[in-house]
Amino acid sequence: MDLSLDDLIVPIFVDENISSPKEIRSMPNYYRIPIEGLSKEVGECVDLGLRTFILFGIPSYKDEIGSSAFDKNGVIQKAVRKIKDDFPDVVIVTDVCLCEYTTHGHCGVVRNGKILNDETLPILGKIAVSHAEAGADIVAPSGMMDGMVRAIRSALDEEGFTDVAIMSYSAKYASNFYTPFREAADSGYKFGDRRSYQMDFHNSDEALREVELDLKEGADIVMVKPALAYLDIVRRVKERFGVPTCAYNVSGEYAMVKASSIQGWLDERSTVYEILTCIKRAGADLVITYHAKDFAKWVKEGFEF
Repeated sequence: MDLSLDDLIVPIFVDENISSPKEIRSMPNYYRIPIEGLSKEVGECVDLGLRTFILFGIPSYKDEIGSSAFDKNGVIQKAVRKIKDDFPDVVIVTDVCLCEYTTHGHCGVVRNGKILNDETLPILGKIAVSHAEAGADIVAPSGMMDGMVRAIRSALDEEGFTDVAIMSYSAKYASNFYTPFREAADSGYKFGDRRSYQMDFHNSDEALREVELDLKEGADIVMVKPALAYLDIVRRVKERFGVPTCAYNVSGEYAMVKASSIQGWLDERSTVYEILTCIKRAGADLVITYHAKDFAKWVKEGFEF
């Protein structure tokens, strides 16, 4: 199984509240990047042979409905325009969700402590359109709201963005492996948890139903998240549907490898290569991974895998 840099998607946390890169404590050697630093960060990745990026935003303000997420001058919208101006040929994926932009930290509109699925859908459509207007190539709804792909596809098509693809977080589990991400994206929730709309990790059949629904609603790429403990789901999705499939090698998986390598308990380079190869072997066509930049550096340095 050959692993290529073209298989990898680089996550970037864009923070409009900072002026220099800020290391994420629970993700050693990973940083929030200011808008002014995007050209340097993306340029370094491009020079290493990486060309696809997924953006997560840390906004300057939050409210109950996450209105900064669809602000035409919001953090992601500015970031997309900046990157596309400087690197027009790279592929930009944008995360479409509310958790980073709401005061309560949940992925949907909340009223009286309840997440409201249907009231959230028009907002997700507005976010996706604003990202497409800025120049995003792919939008990636991650909130696991029922009907989110249909709502986004309809909104994009109505505004003439028929060529903007949707990569849906179709099988996103309520996982313990997301904790470092919540620090990275400032997206921790203020009450409850996300098990009412993310999937139960005991269940594999539900993943196939969720993927099927998203494909019927217009998803172009489906995603399984997390990756390592869910390689069986990646395999089942790929075998059942045979569509472009992405796996998200998430923050907790990254942190475990980093922490172990810092302690000298694992060889980082060989371990990362093994992990990424196994995710692809399971059936992933694309892998979102925080290891992408390090891995590309090791390849360029001629490390023998």
